[in-house]
Amino acid sequence: MRSLFCLIVVGCVATQGVVAQAAPQPQRTIPCREIIDYTTFPYLGNSQRRYQSRLVLGAVSVPAYLVRAHPTLETPWRYFAKHGMVVKSGTSVTITDPPAWRNRVGISWGNNVHRVFHTIRIAACSRIPKRGYAYAGGFFLSSSSACVPLVFIVGSREQKVWFGIGRRCR
Repeated sequence: MRSLFCLIVVGCVATQGVVAQAAPQPQRTIPCREIIDYTTFPYLGNSQRRYQSRLVLGAVSVPAYLVRAHPTLETPWRYFAKHGMVVKSGTSVTITDPPAWRNRVGISWGNNVHRVFHTIRIAACSRIPKRGYAYAGGFFLSSSSACVPLVFIVGSREQKVWFGIGRRCR
């Protein structure tokens, strides 16, 4: 009886491990209907608001620095730094936070009611040639400030970009 109990426990633990490994990481594809605005591309920011963007892989305009993250009163994502991004028309972009950072940062763009993801794919939208499409969103953080990486993938090209949120990256 004792060996049967041990065998059942070992079987349950082994099965649980396989299920946990097979579970997909949270991800989302943002459809074209979630575009919030159109602008020229590349979008380099608004100097009047002291906001500047940088260009990633010639396809995405992202913030260079975010001044602060605001409390959310939720766990584990206690802070949110809101900032949109602009994607070149006709371009599909995948954005992911590296696995080692997933307990410190989550991302959210598009109209998803502040759900947190680790991978976001923005669908290619080409309604207005040579334009950029703006998406609302930002970063969920476990701490009030951080220097965090995101990996951007456009076609076969990939680039890691560091974001200073509430502090500058070195």
